[in-house]
Amino acid sequence: MHWLGLLCLLGAAGIVFRWYQRRVDSLGRRREFPWISMVALVLVGLGLFAPLVLRLWLQGRLNAAASRVIGIEVEVECQSFGSAFVDAGAEFGYVAFGPDGVPERKTLIKRDQCRDLSAYLRSDKESPSTEQIIAVHTLAHEAMHMSGITNEAETECAAVQRDADMARALGASPEAAERLANTYWTEHYPHMTSEYRSPDCPGPTHS
Repeated sequence: MHWLGLLCLLGAAGIVFRWYQRRVDSLGRRREFPWISMVALVLVGLGLFAPLVLRLWLQGRLNAAASRVIGIEVEVECQSFGSAFVDAGAEFGYVAFGPDGVPERKTLIKRDQCRDLSAYLRSDKESPSTEQIIAVHTLAHEAMHMSGITNEAETECAAVQRDADMARALGASPEAAERLANTYWTEHYPHMTSEYRSPDCPGPTHS
C-alpha cells in the first residue's frame, strides 16, 4: 500500500512541476496554482504511508524493549497485512534457528499480537486486556529465544520470569508490571501444553 502512497506523492510533485513549466499561458496570463488536486494527492499519499510509519515506530519501540531485557541488540519485525493474509500458523511469534541450531537475533511477531502491543503502549498499562498481557509475554518469550534458549519449556519459564521486566521496558510502572507477570503466571501458564510447561519453573521473579 505504501507504493500507492509513493505514487500519489510523485503525482503531486508532477502536478507542481507541470504547473511551474506552464505557469504563464500564451497570452502572458498567470495560471492559478492547482491547489486542490495537489493537496488531495498529498493527503491521500500521506494517508497510505501512515500504516508503514506506525509499524516502523512500533518495531522501534519493541526492538528497544527486547534488547533492553536480554542485554543484546535484537530486531523485532511486526507481520505485515499481506503476510498475515496468507499465514496459517497458530504461533504468536517466531524466531528462526540457523543451520548450527543457534536462534537468530530477529523475531517475527504476528499481526494481531503487534496490534495488541501497540494498544498496550498507548494505554496507561494499569489494566491491560488479556490479549495485551499475552502479547507482552509473547515478546518476552521470543526475546528469550533470541538470547539463545532453544527448548520451549525453558524458554517459556524464562519468559515468565522476565515478563515484568518486559512490561517495564514498554513503560509500565513496577507495580503494574508485577501484576501483569503474576496474571500470566496464574491464569495462562497453567493452560499451556506440556511442551511449554515445566514443573520446576519457579514463576515470576520481581526486583
